[in-house]
Amino acid sequence: MPSLETFLATPWLLYLSVVLVSLCIGSFLNVVILRLPKIMHQDWRCQCEEFLELPEQQRKNEEQITLSKPASTCPSCGHKIRAWENIPVISYLILGGKCASCKTRISPRYPAIEAATAIFSVVTVALLGPTEAALWALLLVWTLVALTVIDFDTQLLPDSITLPLMWLGLILNYFGVLTDFNSAFWGAVAGYLSLWSVYWLFKIVTGKEGMGHGDFKLLAALGAWLGWQMLPAVILLSSVVGAVVGITLMVVKKHGREVPIPFGPYLAAAGLLALWFGPEIQALWFGYLGA
Repeated sequence: MPSLETFLATPWLLYLSVVLVSLCIGSFLNVVILRLPKIMHQDWRCQCEEFLELPEQQRKNEEQITLSKPASTCPSCGHKIRAWENIPVISYLILGGKCASCKTRISPRYPAIEAATAIFSVVTVALLGPTEAALWALLLVWTLVALTVIDFDTQLLPDSITLPLMWLGLILNYFGVLTDFNSAFWGAVAGYLSLWSVYWLFKIVTGKEGMGHGDFKLLAALGAWLGWQMLPAVILLSSVVGAVVGITLMVVKKHGREVPIPFGPYLAAAGLLALWFGPEIQALWFGYLGA
């Protein structure tokens, strides 16, 4: 069996493996994106029923949802998805984007997420170089893909993802995988407190909540992975993109100011850019400050 050094030193094997693994991960992320919010809502409802001490006959009885159960089925006809119908991207192309049973159109979002996961993974390894650090960074990339779509769909950034992501970043950087531990620790602290402060300042001034608590935790996780030095660029990039998208939606789609816009996808996109172009961004940032 080839060693890790041999694997990293064999480009065709490395990139082929990254593509194949990432496509499978993308398929799994589709499940997480679809089911995790449902699992959260199911748990919240059960907790409310227990808190209100509702009689058993008044509680909603439904099948417990997990990431593995029930089996994946067509939402239109209930056809159980077979193994050959669940091959990332390829099955979608073979089936012509339709259910094998009822021929209902399958959303192209599923293969798009799988393909995007593979593309982002290959770009990550190409830009960071064939190193162990690049392989660890793939965990951050995959998680950001899931968080982006979940937040876009539901305006939720689950603690079950953001908090483990933050702790994993701190643990990895204790060993200096992407940055030193001192930078990672203060990155997590500064990441959380920066948006936490903005949240409370906005709430005190306007009496409204300007963002969700999940945004604090996501930025803390990015700080833990990338270090505090990347946070100003991440905040600036995400704010600029968010403002541009928000204004565009208000003008083109006539969205009112009261319509909430998820901030997580912009934080994730900025974090991905900081991961890929960290040294360049850092040099540009400190050069601008005259450091």
